[in-house]
Amino acid sequence: MSSKPPGRLLDPGLNLTLRPMAYPAFYEMYRAAIKNTWTVEEVDFAPDVNDLRNKMTAAERHLIERLVAFFATGDSIVSNNLVLNLYKHINSPEARMYLSRQLFEEALHVQFYLTLLDTYVPDPTQRARAFDAIEHIPSIRRKAEFCMRWIDSIQTLDRLDTRAQRQQFLLNLICFACCIEGLFFFAAFAYVYFLRSRGLLHGLASGTNWVFRDESAHMAFAFEVIHIVRSEEPDLFDAEMQAEVLAMMQDAVDCETQFADDVLGGGVAGLSRQDMRAYLEFVADQRLHMLGMPKFYGTRNPLGFMELQDVQELTNFFERRVSAYQVGVVGEVVFDASF
Repeated sequence: MSSKPPGRLLDPGLNLTLRPMAYPAFYEMYRAAIKNTWTVEEVDFAPDVNDLRNKMTAAERHLIERLVAFFATGDSIVSNNLVLNLYKHINSPEARMYLSRQLFEEALHVQFYLTLLDTYVPDPTQRARAFDAIEHIPSIRRKAEFCMRWIDSIQTLDRLDTRAQRQQFLLNLICFACCIEGLFFFAAFAYVYFLRSRGLLHGLASGTNWVFRDESAHMAFAFEVIHIVRSEEPDLFDAEMQAEVLAMMQDAVDCETQFADDVLGGGVAGLSRQDMRAYLEFVADQRLHMLGMPKFYGTRNPLGFMELQDVQELTNFFERRVSAYQVGVVGEVVFDASF
């Protein structure tokens, strides 16, 4: 098969041309992701078991049970969309290199949450219910239905030949970047860091630091794709599409608010449903701003402990090591070289 000359990022086909490199930012993201390799075996869950048994209230245990039930399938949904949709249509070999790495990271997150569930929920019957949460827990089912609706919206889309098809694809990408990884998961991380601020579940928080960093990189990649497409095809981002994005974001905030009502239903001291709703609105505004759209809610971040969360370089006294751990990658690449 011969290489296709570089075109626009969403042009149909299978571009194999790595020299000259059309989108070197994706290759740098791939290299950075390789450096930031971690393993589930490095996370020590032993202190968490004692916390769950002896230090946490019934309401806090309910919170964590709902959280791990969501985690049990959340990253698998993201992986499916990556393989079925993103890899298929983002036509850049260096971008597909990054997506291959992202798929590995999603599998790692699935392993992390599997280990988490096995540790936190030792009873096989309860564990089976957690893995089946999208069927019997309404707040989790609603989030799953939201995700699957956007996956299904482009399942039969084989090529991005028309303007409407490209907009369809971009809406799916924006959904996963802004609403699923950028809102659903960020809300879940907020619950974890709230418990950490109470001195609880240090093992979960330690592993979540690395997952948080990975998810932030996944978002950065998606927004780079959006930025490039917007520069190449600015007519795609018209008023109608922006209205669809805003409606999507409002739907996601409402989905996650229902989950917050469930998670906090037992009355968790120090974290209210109103605080979580305000945090969701704040995060949604940040995502809209990243898309170059005006903020909609105008809500301030009510969770002070999240403002202290630095994704890139985080060392805190609960951890046993620096979370910005990296492995070495050698070799340099000259982007303007040719074969």
